Amino acid sequence: MSGTIIVGVTDAASSRSAQEWALRRARETGRRLVLFAVVGGAVGAVGEDEVVTRVVSRARDALERVVAEVSASGVAVEARIESGNPVALLVDASTDAELLVIGGEPRGHGHRGQHGARIAAGAHCPVVVVPEADSADRRGVVVGVDGSEVSDAAIDFAAAEAQRAGETLTVVSAWMPVAMPGDFGVYPDLYLTDLQGITQAGVDRVLERVRADHPGLDVVAAVAEGEPSTVIGDHARSARLTVVGSHGRGAFARFLLGSVSEQVVANLESAVAVVR
Repeated sequence: MSGTIIVGVTDAASSRSAQEWALRRARETGRRLVLFAVVGGAVGAVGEDEVVTRVVSRARDALERVVAEVSASGVAVEARIESGNPVALLVDASTDAELLVIGGEPRGHGHRGQHGARIAAGAHCPVVVVPEADSADRRGVVVGVDGSEVSDAAIDFAAAEAQRAGETLTVVSAWMPVAMPGDFGVYPDLYLTDLQGITQAGVDRVLERVRADHPGLDVVAAVAEGEPSTVIGDHARSARLTVVGSHGRGAFARFLLGSVSEQVVANLESAVAVVR
């Protein structure tokens, strides 16, 4: 880790929230901040080079003004602007970063929403996706767990974040009975009770490990029946940060989020950190 926080800068309202989130984090941790803007959309049309040059110049001027303001507050900061594919450039930049912060777009908001999900899935470092209406007054860290190796990485990240901030860590896990078509009737009580017990036992093991690694950290469990992203979202509404794992694997799958993390990012209830 280089100790650098990169924040993707666009003209979207959520990007401003992402910049504010990243700036708070840089102040709290003493990290260096990089404001990274990407001018995309070039297709090689006649006269396009001149247009791109002008857009890059205007973006650089705007970023330099922000750099001056941030520098005056005592945070080490620099501006970086490039033209090309936003996903590829931000994912590449994440290789040597400690954290990548981007604004989150609601589901259905065109290419920006798609870009955000692909960046979160493909980045080499944890990615924090910040909603437009993020509030600095939220408290607590929520982490979704499912027993996977990626889930373990999310737990470690969330526990360290909660301990750093002196806040409560809520470990969330959900269970669902096997879906049956048609009129299946009532599930046996013993089956449902066992599902709850298995899930609770897994969470108890997580709590035991976290408490051993982070003495003094306030850790609580939340186990419920339901669709995992919905259960996580219920707890995320009052949290400062929600942490989930990315299940991308391989050259193609690297740019795809797992179903739960994708749903959590698509329905942002709080700032969400995606950890691989």
